[in-house]
Amino acid sequence: MDFLTDPYAVFLVRWFHIMSGIMWIGLLWYFNFVQIPNMPKIPDEQKPAISKVIAPAALFWFRWAALATIVFGLFQGWQLGWGRDALALGFTTGSAKMMMIGFGMWFGIIMAINVWFVIWPNQQKALGLVEVPAEDKPAAARMAMLFSRTNTMLSIPMMYSMIAGPHLM
Repeated sequence: MDFLTDPYAVFLVRWFHIMSGIMWIGLLWYFNFVQIPNMPKIPDEQKPAISKVIAPAALFWFRWAALATIVFGLFQGWQLGWGRDALALGFTTGSAKMMMIGFGMWFGIIMAINVWFVIWPNQQKALGLVEVPAEDKPAAARMAMLFSRTNTMLSIPMMYSMIAGPHLM
C-alpha cells in the first residue's frame, strides 16, 4: 500500500481539509456577519485598531485557509481516485455523489479565486497596505465587500454539496 493512499494518510488529508475549511468559512462569516455590520458602531478613534491590526491578521489566515482548503480537497480527490470525476460533475460516471462533491469543489475553487484575486488585492488598497490614491480606497473596499458577500452566499451551496455528496449512495 502506498503511503499517500494509506487509510491514515487519507484521514489526515481529510482532517486538514475540514479544519482549514472551518477556518476559512468561519472567518468569511465573521467578516460578513460581525465585522462589516458592526463597523459603523465603532467610534472613529477606535477604527484604526480594526484596520491596522485585526483585519490584516484575519485576512492573512483567511486567504491561506482558502488556499489550504482547496489544496487539501483536490489532494483528497486524487488520493481517493475520484477527483477527475468530481471536477467533471459526475458526467464521466453518472454518479450523483460525484456531481454533488464536484459542485462543492467548483464553488470552493471559485470562492478561492475570489479571495486571492479580488478580495485580497482590494482589501490591501482599502486598508492602506498598498499605496493608492485616497479616492480609490472606497471603491476597493466596496469591491472587496461585494465579492466577500458573494462568497458568503456561495458558501451555503458549497457546504451543502460537500456534506451531502459523501452521504449519497
